[in-house]
Amino acid sequence: MTAHCTVGSICYHHDMDADLLLALGIGYLLGSVPFGLVLTRLAGRGDVRAIGSGNIGATNVLRTGSKPLAALTLILDCLKATAAILISRSMVGPDADSFAAAGAMIGHLYPVWLRFKGGKGVATYLGVLIALLLPAAAVYALVWLGLLLTIRISSVAGMAAAVSAPVTAAVLGDQALFPMLLGFTLLVLWKHRENIVRLKAGTEPRVGGAELDRRPD
Repeated sequence: MTAHCTVGSICYHHDMDADLLLALGIGYLLGSVPFGLVLTRLAGRGDVRAIGSGNIGATNVLRTGSKPLAALTLILDCLKATAAILISRSMVGPDADSFAAAGAMIGHLYPVWLRFKGGKGVATYLGVLIALLLPAAAVYALVWLGLLLTIRISSVAGMAAAVSAPVTAAVLGDQALFPMLLGFTLLVLWKHRENIVRLKAGTEPRVGGAELDRRPD
């Protein structure tokens, strides 16, 4: 590793900078793969962006009428973030984990291939936690699935799960991950801003109801 030091012994490690950029790039490339769109097209279900909310996530894929496609979309959107972090870690080491995680989240939320109109990040966030903080991933999954099965409002379940991540990190005393996870949570909440408006108006649809086919997620 080459280093350039300025006055005052401030050193810049060029190789490390390149490693961090590589991790960010790996994260973004994998995170930006729009599995919901790819799977629905391969299955002959058309362009998922043309139905419901136009979102590429699993909830909107469910509107195609295929539960297996929706489940597979959720799984792949989750695991692409986990894969990005593990691949980055194997190539450049664990110091770049946060960069790979950030790349995966930003790639999913704002994929260049879809003119930066991506998903809402709930499944991808879980994939990040699986790789970085497994206890937080367990809490996240329990909150998400628990609310989804009880109140059956996808947006509420997803947002609550997202909020649980930095809270769990704080409880566990993980000060290194807390700021990043808080940032991810704010991004997920921002992507759900239209859902929040509908929740206030009492018009947010429930998963499993006929209204899900007509209203955006």
